[in-house]
Amino acid sequence: MVIEQIYTGCLAQGAYYIESNGEVAIIDPLREVQPYLDKVKQNNATIKYIFETHFHADFVSGHVSLAHKTGAKIIYGPTAKPSFESYIAKDNEVFTLGDITITCLHTPGHTMESSCYLLKDKTGKNYALFSGDTLFLGDVGRPDLAQKAANMTQEELAGLLYDSLRNKIMPLEDDVIVYPAHGAGSACGKNLSKETVGTLGEQKNTNYALRTDMTKDEFIKEVTDGLLPPPAYFPMNVQLNKQGYDDVYTIVEKASAFNSDDFENIANETNALILDVRHQDEFEEGHIPNSIFIGLSGGFAPWVGALILDYKQPILLVTPKGKEEETIIRLSRVGYDNTIGYLDGGFETWKKSGKEYDTITSVTATQLAQKWHENPLVFDVRKPGEYQSEHIENVSSTPLDFINDFVAEFPKEKPFYLHCAGGYRSMIAASILKSRGYHNVINVLGGFSALKQTEIPVTNYVCPSTLK
Repeated sequence: MVIEQIYTGCLAQGAYYIESNGEVAIIDPLREVQPYLDKVKQNNATIKYIFETHFHADFVSGHVSLAHKTGAKIIYGPTAKPSFESYIAKDNEVFTLGDITITCLHTPGHTMESSCYLLKDKTGKNYALFSGDTLFLGDVGRPDLAQKAANMTQEELAGLLYDSLRNKIMPLEDDVIVYPAHGAGSACGKNLSKETVGTLGEQKNTNYALRTDMTKDEFIKEVTDGLLPPPAYFPMNVQLNKQGYDDVYTIVEKASAFNSDDFENIANETNALILDVRHQDEFEEGHIPNSIFIGLSGGFAPWVGALILDYKQPILLVTPKGKEEETIIRLSRVGYDNTIGYLDGGFETWKKSGKEYDTITSVTATQLAQKWHENPLVFDVRKPGEYQSEHIENVSSTPLDFINDFVAEFPKEKPFYLHCAGGYRSMIAASILKSRGYHNVINVLGGFSALKQTEIPVTNYVCPSTLK
């Protein structure tokens, strides 16, 4: 028996490859399925099942493409109603894979069709639980995403999740290995661990949601407390996962390479968004006017989904050389399939053509500290939880996730400074504001990590009016 977790850090997502006696099951595959096909070919094996733990909101799964290419069955838990051919499992239904079995455990709460898959080894012993978004390490799935589809409140869904955890998962043995669908950084939960594999016994001892003395009312209150609004792209991804989509490699083939003149003309004719995915330092030194920065080196796809609200808008790319296809694929992972092309040769081509380009002004934390007596206007674009933990005194919280809600707070007539934790998110925010005419924005290099090393005062006191 082989179990391999295929973890994608950008999405904080775990897909799983399970093989026994030449038969393979894939759980929650990514949209680009070629790596799975290569692996089974290398192992002289056959994909028999594609198990989906639920209709994912934070990424587009590869289930449809993988089934089309292999003939494998797509398996969902009870109540799922996809638009394509699939098999809807019954609660506790058993699937044989080589010398092992996989049992579907219906665990509604995160969504109504949410299911976990319990793997039993060849001796019949409970060995591993593929827990989807029902149980994470350190947390459980948020119960607010499926309210509209289920025609239920988040409190009602949380109550179902409480029952699922206590009736289906907590009775399992402590040594059962837990393989969740997500780790830290996912918007599908609040307190996810950085670890991506653990045991059920560890979770019973450390996960707040699995306390044995917790009442249902206490659970509902704790699970629903402090939930931030979900990213805007989540409903679109659910729809794609339910209804199907174009193969990701078809999306790649549609994108064209443009020289500088054609790139500029196409941008003007189509009103396409110019998305620059290079490192923030490169974007700072020079970029095409009105382009937006979201770098591949950070949480690329989730930030695209959170900040580019119109997923149908045409996109033109500026990428590092050789990263064009990767960028298109990573956009498609979250349903952004309208990449019409990229700048052939990257930004250097633009510069060599003599076309106008823009820059971002940045200062070091030390330089900002030297101006502190002048009461500079500073904005913190980290997440609310980071801000509440510790922040610069008298600095407003304007989270990047919701920057559109805060645009009116940034002045157009005088300089202001942006910082995040290390510099990635503040450069995204600076690019968005600059594209909207805020040319007096200044980025703080090194972010809060660097600012803390200066004499600038830091506090954890939160004035109620500073957070929205």
